[in-house]
Amino acid sequence: MAVKEEGPVSAPKNLLSLNPEEEFEFQQKVRNIKSQSKKHEKLTPGVICLRRIPQGFYEKEIREYFSQFGKVVRLRLSRSKKTGRSKGYAFLEFECDEVAKIVADTMNNYLIGERLLKCNVIPPEKVHPTLFKGCNTIFKKPSLPAVSRYNKVRTAEQNSKMTKKLLQKEHQKRKRLAGKGIDYDFPGFAEQIPEKKKPETEQNTSVNSEDTTPLCTPSVLERRKSMVIENDDSDEDDEIIINYPAQKKLKGEAKKAR
Repeated sequence: MAVKEEGPVSAPKNLLSLNPEEEFEFQQKVRNIKSQSKKHEKLTPGVICLRRIPQGFYEKEIREYFSQFGKVVRLRLSRSKKTGRSKGYAFLEFECDEVAKIVADTMNNYLIGERLLKCNVIPPEKVHPTLFKGCNTIFKKPSLPAVSRYNKVRTAEQNSKMTKKLLQKEHQKRKRLAGKGIDYDFPGFAEQIPEKKKPETEQNTSVNSEDTTPLCTPSVLERRKSMVIENDDSDEDDEIIINYPAQKKLKGEAKKAR
């Protein structure tokens, strides 16, 4: 004969006592157990704020350390979007508000990493709905292309565009201050821009393009030569000739010369 395989036995919907006389007491006990379990499910959570957190005390370390007091439901450590470094404060949500009060009393002014940790309970009405936004996402450091793009060396054209935008913003700010009647002067970006030097023009060169060019005929060249010779004759009187006495040679040098 083939034996039929029986499936998993389903639990009965209504629990029954083995003794019919004790059925009423049994049903009462079942109701009490169910009501106690519902009370435990309706725990009000408590939120605390941690400040003056030292560097190196991050999400993993905070969760492991504060789990000794009770179950940590949510945790968010505030970080910089550009560098990824910790800003020094975090928010923790415990399953029970009584546990949160005990943690705040115990860990306030607690020395961790040469810093006094500040801890206080946030009332439920002051907890913002988006306080724990992104708490379940794993932190990733900023990508290297973004950092290199931010710190890249810009060309002259890019620098000129950037300075133009800064000057426009500065002009609008001064205009807004003047419109509100605020007489305030401050050193702006315009003073930091170096002034362009004008090119120096030679005195002998003619700037006007309409000037006539000198003619180089043989007669003109002879006149120039005669003028140069006359100038050389007049300069001879101004020359001063100094004759130094001959130096006496030493005996040793005279013998060597012989």
